[in-house]
Amino acid sequence: MTHTHVLDETPAQLPPVQARRARIVLAALVVPLILATLAGLVWLWPTGESPVGSRQLLAEGMSVEIAEVVEITATPGQEVRAELLTGVGKGQVIPVQVPPEVMDNGTDVGDRMRLLFSAAGLGSGSPYIFWDFERTVPVAWLAVLYALVVVLVARWRGLAAMAGLAASLAVVVVFVLPALMTGAPPLLVALVGSSAMMFFSVYLAHGVSIRTTTAILGTFIGLAVTTGLATWGTRTANLTGTTSETALMLSGTFPGLRLQDLLLCGIVIAGLGVLNDVTITQASAVWELHAADQTMPRRRLWLGGMRIGRDHIASTVYTLAFAYVGTALPVLLMAASYDRAFLETLMAGEIAEEIVRTLVSSIGLVLAIPATTAIAAALVRVSARRAPLEGRTHRREKVVTARPSTSPGAPV
Repeated sequence: MTHTHVLDETPAQLPPVQARRARIVLAALVVPLILATLAGLVWLWPTGESPVGSRQLLAEGMSVEIAEVVEITATPGQEVRAELLTGVGKGQVIPVQVPPEVMDNGTDVGDRMRLLFSAAGLGSGSPYIFWDFERTVPVAWLAVLYALVVVLVARWRGLAAMAGLAASLAVVVVFVLPALMTGAPPLLVALVGSSAMMFFSVYLAHGVSIRTTTAILGTFIGLAVTTGLATWGTRTANLTGTTSETALMLSGTFPGLRLQDLLLCGIVIAGLGVLNDVTITQASAVWELHAADQTMPRRRLWLGGMRIGRDHIASTVYTLAFAYVGTALPVLLMAASYDRAFLETLMAGEIAEEIVRTLVSSIGLVLAIPATTAIAAALVRVSARRAPLEGRTHRREKVVTARPSTSPGAPV
């Protein structure tokens, strides 16, 4: 007798009762967060002019023109001559005063510059002085290359992710910055803005599903931890946010703005991007583990997810540290040039701010991983559990019995 095993691999369908239960639980958790975010946007939405008004970048009679470097002379002052591409003198080749530190760090023939023009003349006697480089074309090419790479590798998911990024940046430009300029509380602006950016970036990039909603919940937990620790850390460490020239300029421009609150706002928003990354990864890891073995109990799902999460924690923690060292290298170099103890150097205001930022973001990140993994382990079995035998498609084993041959001498 011959046995042939035929297995039906049709995936199980979600039972209506259990699907409805999962949606109700998630809706009870997420809908209040969405409503609170919308209420915060309405309440804090900037309606009116900034208390300081809109400041003019240039004085009357001044303009910024574009010119292309055509010659760099070998004189002791290394005079730059450039052809005007805009303005009333378009086509003329003029001398341009360029600061020595700019000349020593990459000024070449063919570079395009933005020149400050004043008909009344400037301090050097020339009506044109160096303002900045014109970077629109190379940055635009990098942006196009970035978009092509993302779409080619991630396809529609990458395109959706860029749409989420654009929506998140729009929240910053349209809501966060104007709200801060009109005197709204920085911490509340940061929380509401971060929440809106989170919903846009996650749901646009990954779609609306139980998996992505799990990541949203984990991100909110990490964001709450980050906010609480950032509030405590900035207060107890006496971080004032006044360590840079830009901060001091802001203090003079917006007298009612507390720079410590602005620092806190920046810490909260900075922690959001990494939180989204790890929570999406953890939710996906648990779903993949469950797909590989749908009989795996919740505890094993959580343990398996945490094994992946620990590797993610290890890599992300030093990623945050390296990112800080890379961006703050000039500050670190200047601080290290002073003759003082290493610990005293680390506790200098401009460095301590970034250390607290990194530590607070890392703690929120680390705690978001087990929280997201636990939520995912609880919901993945509900969202993908098989239906009862009479109401689901299941594996079937069919036994085929070979009939005896009628041929003489045939084996039975």
